[in-house]
Amino acid sequence: MRLMVSGGGTGGHIYPALALIKALKKRDPQAEVMYVGSERGLESSIVPAKGIPFQSTKIQGFKRSLSLENFKTVWLFLKSVHAAKKMIRDFKPDVVIGTGGYVSGAVVYAAAKLHVPTMIHEQNSVVGITNRFLSRYVDRIAYVFDAALDQLPANKMVKTGNPRAQEAAEVVSHFSWAEYQLKDDVPTLLIFGGSQGALKINAATVAAIPAFNERDYQVVFVTGQKRYDGVMDQLKHVEVAANVVVKPYIANMPEVLPKVAAIVGRAGATSLAEITADGIPSILIPSPYVTADHQTKNAQSLATVGAAEIITEADLSADTLLAKADQLMNDDGLRQDMAAASKRLGVPDAADRVLDVVLSLKRG
Repeated sequence: MRLMVSGGGTGGHIYPALALIKALKKRDPQAEVMYVGSERGLESSIVPAKGIPFQSTKIQGFKRSLSLENFKTVWLFLKSVHAAKKMIRDFKPDVVIGTGGYVSGAVVYAAAKLHVPTMIHEQNSVVGITNRFLSRYVDRIAYVFDAALDQLPANKMVKTGNPRAQEAAEVVSHFSWAEYQLKDDVPTLLIFGGSQGALKINAATVAAIPAFNERDYQVVFVTGQKRYDGVMDQLKHVEVAANVVVKPYIANMPEVLPKVAAIVGRAGATSLAEITADGIPSILIPSPYVTADHQTKNAQSLATVGAAEIITEADLSADTLLAKADQLMNDDGLRQDMAAASKRLGVPDAADRVLDVVLSLKRG
């Protein structure tokens, strides 16, 4: 099997691709993989660090307002398509898959024009501009949320889930809260606004800490690395009790998640794949700063079936955070019901499902 993968710009496009590659190598150790990303995207450092062959091309996204930069964007796209065709001829992939981001637009389009079997993976409820464009040319479209169904050609759609979910589901955790000087027999709420942190979530949590100090449950507050010093400055004159721990980042998050009773966080596609794979009740605070407000629609997919509660960022405060946290953490039955609903949404074999589609394309 020779697979070319392209996706970049954000972790939400990169990590599902890496999970898919990991599953492929597990199934077929002799498989050959080539990852094509952009020169300046996160993938240019993340992918080579995993030991995966990587090639890059220069590309950029369209400006949503009238701009001369869009002429440059078109020129770079055409140049990237030309470069991608050469990569494809050299590597001779059996299948080319795009997981999102502008770079995948050029690579997958080039493959389709060369009559190489192609597919895309759509992680979100709202389909991005690149996948909308590619949907006309690819052979198959793997998707996660049913809300994407009416946005893409129905005859090409295959529901697979997010490959990152399988990676999370297969983790065997030996983690103990004792590492954080907490107790394993006390329900623990994880508050996590993403690897870079989220200002509004951090502010609400800092204001809520005096109340969290008095709760019977435990709280692990992850600020994000670049926000940590600022949060600790705000907490200089605030008592932080033994049941509350403040961390800048959790490097072993897949091992920690199975030990979490509930989570407060954003509603990115990768996060929700991990949450549902582990069946974790959640309080979701969708980022309002993403394209087409897709995190809100992602979150609604969980809330509709009783797997999550939603607080909009506009409504987020210490009081609203505490109210939702108390409701969930003080009611074991509610948590169990939400955990079961979350687990039903999870797709613990998502990477294998995507691989099955890939292999069906290889067989023609």
